[in-house]
Amino acid sequence: MTFENREEAGRRLVERLIQYRGDPTAIILALPRGGVAVGYQLSLGLHLPLDVFIARKLGAPDNPEYALGAVGETGAIHVNPDAIAAYNLSGKEIEDLAQAQQQEIARRQELYRQGRRLPALTDRIVILVDDGIATGSTFFASAESIKHLKPRRLIGALPVGPVETVQEARLQVDELIVLATPVPFWAVGNHYLDFAQVSDHDVMGYLNLAEESLLGWKERPHSSTA
Repeated sequence: MTFENREEAGRRLVERLIQYRGDPTAIILALPRGGVAVGYQLSLGLHLPLDVFIARKLGAPDNPEYALGAVGETGAIHVNPDAIAAYNLSGKEIEDLAQAQQQEIARRQELYRQGRRLPALTDRIVILVDDGIATGSTFFASAESIKHLKPRRLIGALPVGPVETVQEARLQVDELIVLATPVPFWAVGNHYLDFAQVSDHDVMGYLNLAEESLLGWKERPHSSTA
């Protein structure tokens, strides 16, 4: 399965999550930046609020693109045991790598939320969305972080990912919706015709448009059946 772009992937996910449409307890949390484009379409189609959940990859000392794990914005750290063993890193070294990402996490929190805090998630249905997973590090760190905030139900929504990572992801959430698990799997971007980089400006635009759309839907008469 190949998606035209992230927006089309989001529209396809709407069909699989339609039972949550308009649920007053549900919220969509998208992983920036690419996941926000997918989450925007979920917000439009399901009439649910959209926010971000920020996680940052922990890159290897000699290869920042190689994920040793990831840290979520609430501080939860997910590590890849095989990668950590290969680099023989101590717990202190892992904490130092996570601390180095806190500045970027703080920057994104301030920029994307404009001073607002992460919404309360206790006893809510949380739909965690990204544009796909490869190693899954940021998704796993986010899921672990969110579970500490006591949601009633945590649902993962992903357009595409490799079979092995998807199997592990199913263990991290209450329900996982994945549209495609291609074999072989090379990279998330290989399964999109348009996988252009999403900027901070784009993220803020999606969040603002989602909020405006949700307000408009709530103000329409008979919106509960719309």
